[in-house]
Amino acid sequence: MESRMHKIFAEEDRKIALKVYEGHFATPHSHITHYFDMTTLRTRASEASAVARVLARHYELSTIVDTIICMDGTEVIGAYLAEELSNAGIMSMNAHETIYVVAPEININGQLMFQDNMTPMIKNKNVLILTASATTGGSLQTCMDCVKYYEGKLQGACAIFSAIRKVNDMPVISIFSSDQVAEYRSYTTRECPNCRAQKKIDAIVNGFGYSKL
Repeated sequence: MESRMHKIFAEEDRKIALKVYEGHFATPHSHITHYFDMTTLRTRASEASAVARVLARHYELSTIVDTIICMDGTEVIGAYLAEELSNAGIMSMNAHETIYVVAPEININGQLMFQDNMTPMIKNKNVLILTASATTGGSLQTCMDCVKYYEGKLQGACAIFSAIRKVNDMPVISIFSSDQVAEYRSYTTRECPNCRAQKKIDAIVNGFGYSKL
């Protein structure tokens, strides 16, 4: 799998590099032809801060943000993003004049949830969702439903990589898109040509990483 890896670089900052693997991969919502490894972008401080700076440019002039919900282990980026937006003087309705950075839990039914001590950071707050990747929009939709359930005010959604432009008319801002990987495809399990050709799945992947099969 490693032999099929190449990198693509962000137009806004060449320090931001996305590792791309070609193959047959299964996500929670689809089968995809490429896996995008964001491990260092999510965990290495210098790269996470660079990602945050690029994403912040899309929100610092026009969006009120009280809370950033971090999906797929993007909390390090979320913290830098909150700092970038705060330094830019972005408006916040919080009494403490700061931005909360939170991550949801997943209950035994596979639903996103927040404990009671965390719900004040969502209810009536202006919420920005941050995720590592969006392939079909299924996970983003789940998070949006979660924000609505806890009575938050959804202001935006952003990702490192996104194969979609919108979820329910909400634009998805991303640094990388499927346009940069011309061969990238996403299929339902029934429609997947690799499955029809009985090609073995290389790995099961999600926003946190991959597990080889």
